[in-house]
Amino acid sequence: MCWWVASGSRLDWRVHIAGQVQTHTIRYFQLAEQAWCCLIECELPIPDMQWLDYQLEFKRGSDWRDVASDLPHLLLPGKQHLGFVRKPKLDVILHGSCRKPHYNGPDGLTRVDTELKRVLDQTPEEMLAQWPSVLIMSGDQIYTDDVAGPMLNATHCVVKALNFPAENLPGLSSHQVHFESPSFYCRQSLLPVSKQRESMVKILFKGARKPVFTSDNAQNHLITLAEVLSMYLLVWSPILWRVIGDQWKQLPENLEEKYHERWQAECQYIEQFTLQLEAVSRGLAHVPVAMIFDDHDITDDWNLSADWEQTAYSNPLSKRMIGNAILGYLVCQGWGNCPDRFDEALMDKVSQALMKPGGPMHDEVAHTLIDYDHWNYQWDTEPLLLVLDTRTQRWWSETSPSHPSGLMDWEGMIEMQVNMLGRNAVVMVSPAPIFGVKVIEVIQAAFTWLGKPLVVDAENWMANRNAAETLLNMFRHRRTPTHFVILSGDVHYSFAYRIRIRTGLSRLWRKLSRRKTPVVAAPVRRTAPTDPSIWQITSSGLSNEFPEKLLRFFDRLNNLLYHTTSPLNWFTKRSRLNVIPSKPSRRHSGQRLLNHAGLGRVVLSSEGEPVKISQLGANSEDVDFEPPG
Repeated sequence: MCWWVASGSRLDWRVHIAGQVQTHTIRYFQLAEQAWCCLIECELPIPDMQWLDYQLEFKRGSDWRDVASDLPHLLLPGKQHLGFVRKPKLDVILHGSCRKPHYNGPDGLTRVDTELKRVLDQTPEEMLAQWPSVLIMSGDQIYTDDVAGPMLNATHCVVKALNFPAENLPGLSSHQVHFESPSFYCRQSLLPVSKQRESMVKILFKGARKPVFTSDNAQNHLITLAEVLSMYLLVWSPILWRVIGDQWKQLPENLEEKYHERWQAECQYIEQFTLQLEAVSRGLAHVPVAMIFDDHDITDDWNLSADWEQTAYSNPLSKRMIGNAILGYLVCQGWGNCPDRFDEALMDKVSQALMKPGGPMHDEVAHTLIDYDHWNYQWDTEPLLLVLDTRTQRWWSETSPSHPSGLMDWEGMIEMQVNMLGRNAVVMVSPAPIFGVKVIEVIQAAFTWLGKPLVVDAENWMANRNAAETLLNMFRHRRTPTHFVILSGDVHYSFAYRIRIRTGLSRLWRKLSRRKTPVVAAPVRRTAPTDPSIWQITSSGLSNEFPEKLLRFFDRLNNLLYHTTSPLNWFTKRSRLNVIPSKPSRRHSGQRLLNHAGLGRVVLSSEGEPVKISQLGANSEDVDFEPPG
């Protein structure tokens, strides 16, 4: 069990659980002169299925103080201490993705807090049964590429307040980027030029304008390590907003007049975001959290194709920017998911890089992390929680380096298969849906054929034939788990599909799967194999939505062309599967795709199959997905 804590100085910490001081280890990182973070690990036998008070204490002088006494907003109503319920059996799962601070609407992550308050009002038995087992953040916890002007200004206020060390950039200095010419809304002028004399922003971020699907903004892209770390500190807690006051709202003197109205509007959205951070931090203090990155945590279209990788990593500045974002993810997210995955030698180098950004060690660590491809992890829960890395284990296209890469390569899929063998049920976290909206995938394939995959974010599990066939064969393998629940985000709308192997051909498909899918040593089931129950459940976004009219059009077109009995399904890669959509309640007739910012909630049976699927709306309106017919 781990706690991740950020503080203004290096503090001694200890953890009380149920009144007893626990044995623990602490690893510290200094981020800035007045910013430290640490990971507190406790290995202890904790009873299951009961409320446990805990006190996270720090030493001030010779006295120990409970963090909740200094931050009372962290406490739930009626509680004197922080607390949690250890539930190794995943029965109630909260999940979400895509949380953009300047989204014009409420923050869906606050629904963790409202859900905990609702559960606390139940009887003790009902409270324990309904308490969330885990909160899964399936990507885009921060946006490094789509940043509002005032939010970029807020990161610079934090850089100054905490006195982050200067970073030497290729061709730039961090002081220039932060203070001399922060270049609000026109950071593309700071980005380098490739050998072909094309603007690097055009190459790396030409997918930033996507008229078919959405419109992102790369004009305020985070560049320095200090900006990335400041962004993390600002999106999880209200404390630094109190430190910097209203400085971040002030119009920069050199800001062009055409951006003034946009600045003021974004200030309103971000102020609304900050007012909800007390509830967000309270929720995070009471529920275990599992995280994985997606593209916006690093940069839009990250590793989409072999061409993208070659262009991005061949330029020193763009490579440093990507390395800074990955380093920020490691320190603020990835570290706590599976601490044993990162050896001491690497973490010592990370510590040195944080203190001397821009130096040789910083470059060495950044290059190491760019090449690192073991961000995936698993928690030994029941069902098994299997979190996939779909960004660094890419399967390059064999037909063209400009075509989208497969979301996982052969080695990654073999590892995934080994981890699943012998399990009856698996909860799989894939940032991008494995089974998406077919008509949108067809449009993405068309743009790929035209040589413009970046225009429509043409990355999905079916975009690369080799990766798609290997994955689908894995689901049909005779040793596959009986129940799969796939949790995803990324797309800015929500839906639930049940997937079945088509009746009458399953025996043949099993023979094909035995021939195509590698067999790995594992106990063989003694019972006759059954067709797996597969659920694709997507909740997106926490603070983001799809253009409403466009989504309705795609929804209707998909229902028309690719309904469950449509012959067009036989021409798709998933032709041997029957994809059955669930209907969201209280929505338009025939609607399957839900444009409803908020938090997903899934209740699993004792066998690991969903019995209730909901989207807890950021606006407090909840929608259930009806069981498919």
